[in-house]
Amino acid sequence: MTQENIFLFVPNLIGYVRIVLALVSFFLMPCCPFLACFCYMLSQLLDAFDGHAARALNQSTQFGAMLDMLTDRCATMCLLVNLALLYPSYAFVFQLSMCLDIASHWLHLHSSVIKGSASHKNIDLSGNPLLRVYYTNKVVLFLMCLGNELFFCLLYILHHMEQPSGLIYCALVVCGVVCVLKSSINLVHLVTASQNMAAIDAAQRANAVRKSQ
Repeated sequence: MTQENIFLFVPNLIGYVRIVLALVSFFLMPCCPFLACFCYMLSQLLDAFDGHAARALNQSTQFGAMLDMLTDRCATMCLLVNLALLYPSYAFVFQLSMCLDIASHWLHLHSSVIKGSASHKNIDLSGNPLLRVYYTNKVVLFLMCLGNELFFCLLYILHHMEQPSGLIYCALVVCGVVCVLKSSINLVHLVTASQNMAAIDAAQRANAVRKSQ
């Protein structure tokens, strides 16, 4: 039987396109803000398609889940680095946001994989109700992620606009609220994943004690 090439699965190919688009946006950020923002948001929007492709084609893999999560986290981190340069007075806030985003998702994914889930988006329905709604309601998940990324992109675009319209500021406020909610969910991620890891450690230690007796 021929072994499947995981790297050429359709959702992973979409993931590679997302990485290229993100890299192009990073390269263009110092000189072409609108084109950079377009490439960045297109990369983020494609995140909605790789999951659908994985389920439709039965191509869900742990590599794909890790690729998806790392692409999201690295892309957001690089944009926040740029924002820290553009708004130095708020650099500490952007640094905190980066730390919370990366730490919460990494620990959540790690605990999910240890518990046997193929993806960090497959959660125990008996777990935290906020995370349950966040991950099981596709509309909520999409809008939260979109609003969060739009907030950072709007901050980036705002810096390069000489006379921003009132519509931009209104969108910034709305997306800012979503960003705060998303950060709150990241905090819940961190606490819940920490509790899961502690429970796994406790179970493993108890099992080791039983075997030694």
